[in-house]
Amino acid sequence: MSEAIEVGLSLGSCLGDRLGHLRQARRAIAAIPGVREVGASPVYETEPVGVKAEYAALAYLNAVLVVESELDAESLREQLAHIEQAAGRRRTEDKYAPRTLDIDILYAGEERHASPTLAIPHPRWAERRFVVQPLADVRPDRVLPGCAATVAQRLSELPLTPAVRLFENDWR
Repeated sequence: MSEAIEVGLSLGSCLGDRLGHLRQARRAIAAIPGVREVGASPVYETEPVGVKAEYAALAYLNAVLVVESELDAESLREQLAHIEQAAGRRRTEDKYAPRTLDIDILYAGEERHASPTLAIPHPRWAERRFVVQPLADVRPDRVLPGCAATVAQRLSELPLTPAVRLFENDWR
């Protein structure tokens, strides 16, 4: 364990009890030793992005949690993978296949990290309104490593589609 750093997490679900999966993940993340929640966005319902045609009708619920973590990024990623598995997540060759739960590390302080299992900041965070909108709700003035714009500025530059609609403000 080391000094706590702020970490942004993106949560998504498109199968089963979508809101229930996000709520359970939030509780499980808060229960990780050395991790403390410091902010949460509302939940948004979003159109799927990059999926095969047969999955196009499966709307996602997406949210962002901001935590302080004493864990290094790889250890945190391992803990998050266990939470995904406990929610019934099954990884396949299709990285855009429907899932009960998906948790991505968007950023970890000012860290830049690249390994076969983890890239920080998340390489596509700034392209995805379903990530940028909830992140802007909790950290609008944050500038992620490698990006010159704030999260709010990045949001203002994104197209309005695919649609992102408010689903739930209080999802404890």
